[in-house]
Amino acid sequence: MIDLNIGDYIEAFIDWLTANFDPLFDLISAVATFLIDAFEAGLLFIPAWIIIIVVSGIAWWIAGRGVGIFSLVGLFLVDSMGLWAEGMATLALVISSTLVALIIGIPVGIWVSRSALADKIVRPILDFMQTMPAFVYLIPAVFFFSLGKVPGMVATVIFAMPPAVRLTSLGIRQVQKEVVEAAHSFGATPKQVLFKVQLPLALPTILAGINQTIMLALSMVVIAAMIGAGGLGQTVLKGLTQLKTGLGFEGGFAIVILAIILDRITQALGSANNKS
Repeated sequence: MIDLNIGDYIEAFIDWLTANFDPLFDLISAVATFLIDAFEAGLLFIPAWIIIIVVSGIAWWIAGRGVGIFSLVGLFLVDSMGLWAEGMATLALVISSTLVALIIGIPVGIWVSRSALADKIVRPILDFMQTMPAFVYLIPAVFFFSLGKVPGMVATVIFAMPPAVRLTSLGIRQVQKEVVEAAHSFGATPKQVLFKVQLPLALPTILAGINQTIMLALSMVVIAAMIGAGGLGQTVLKGLTQLKTGLGFEGGFAIVILAIILDRITQALGSANNKS
């Protein structure tokens, strides 16, 4: 029986990447650290009661009275449990990871929607990214970026990006051909067709992809606590390793509150654009 030793080849490849692209990894680490620290510092600088009122007001305005009241009560509970700093650290990591995932994912989705060759290349990569167990992403992230928030963000970006690519591509492909042909007949350039016709009509589907990206980022951020990403995931992990049921439940409850608020607001944005 042939022994392929795939693991040895992967380790050799990772060693080669580390030896030849170390400046690139340093640059990625610096950018990621800046983003996370900036968002976290901003969220912690603003008093908790201001954030609670603002988020609740936005939720009420976009998603309705029920979501607004839930946001008010839920965030107040997070603060009352003494987990506000951890919650803001988690939110900063989610925002940073989602932002990078969308900056990369949406242009790739546009490219895939406009090129059959790109679709054939990218689709199996996305399948691989979505079927790979989440914990596996932590291994190369730690190898390239050591422990801390940076590898957590890198793993989260990779894990959360596929929905942004898939649903951006799907939304553009679902735009009726007659509408696109009509735009061309009026003399619109391909760039004008993309930005003034296809993207606006595909926006509800793209927003659904953004919603899924945020949810996946939040779930991965919790797992990333295993490599020192901190935040509410660290609270849950501490409750698990120290057998402190109450602490673990509090951390999990705070994560659920953040997840519901983010999910309902982004869903409402998608529904509003769909109706318009």
